[in-house]
Amino acid sequence: MIGRAPFGATGHDSTRVIFGAAALGRVGKGEADAALDVLLEHGVNHIDVAASYGDAELRIAPWLRRHPDTFFLATKTGERGYRQARDSIHRSLDRLGVDRVDSIQLHNLVDVIEWETALGAGGALEAAIEAREEGLVRFIGVTGHGLSVPEMHRRSLERFAFDSVLAPFNWVQMQDERYADRFEALAEVCAERNVALQTIKSLARRRWDGRAATAATWYEPLREQADIDRAVSWVLGRPEAFLLTTGDVEILPRLLDAAERFERRPSDEEMAELAARQEATPLFV
Repeated sequence: MIGRAPFGATGHDSTRVIFGAAALGRVGKGEADAALDVLLEHGVNHIDVAASYGDAELRIAPWLRRHPDTFFLATKTGERGYRQARDSIHRSLDRLGVDRVDSIQLHNLVDVIEWETALGAGGALEAAIEAREEGLVRFIGVTGHGLSVPEMHRRSLERFAFDSVLAPFNWVQMQDERYADRFEALAEVCAERNVALQTIKSLARRRWDGRAATAATWYEPLREQADIDRAVSWVLGRPEAFLLTTGDVEILPRLLDAAERFERRPSDEEMAELAARQEATPLFV
């Protein structure tokens, strides 16, 4: 089974690998249920979904009915205003078929103007806090993509005591010294304040750059088991990091298998060999 760790200060021990339900956005019921079987096989107990992930919330709803109290359930709203975010939270509850979720996250909050709107008076954060006060959500997080994410998350944590953050993290991206410095600064704040540190893009190889896509992800992922093993082990080698699975259900079993067999973090030399062989490049430049 995949190892578990305290998810920040929530009191929940989450599997170090969290199911990224973006993978369910465009799949049918059969494929979704097959993914559930894989999650249960590996003991995954935490699901991360979003209002914007197509039919993902609808695909998860039957899982929650069949397996109550099995998963820590997090969803996201991309709305920035209070009213729109409130409506989004209630709609997600309806689509998921639940009375509450464990966490609501402000989705991809990186644009400076949107940040001011969402965290200001009459913003989405007020709707999240209200939902928490009403017992509709237990915790509040913030997520993001891109080079500015770590610094924006640090600003967010200065403004409000978020319970979790989410940011890109893989060996190739961390070779950008400026991004690495900002990520490390964010990680330090998370450690000081016991904020859960979630990471994405563990298997990112490069952008498609005109090549025909062969996976459901917007970027080209690693596919070979040995390469997946190495990339997953590098992320899990950071003890405080949680890894969100890649958004492709075909790759899911390989990623979870790699996580279950994790023993040590690969060296920089091993990761450099992988990156060179796969011609990997940072997603965010």
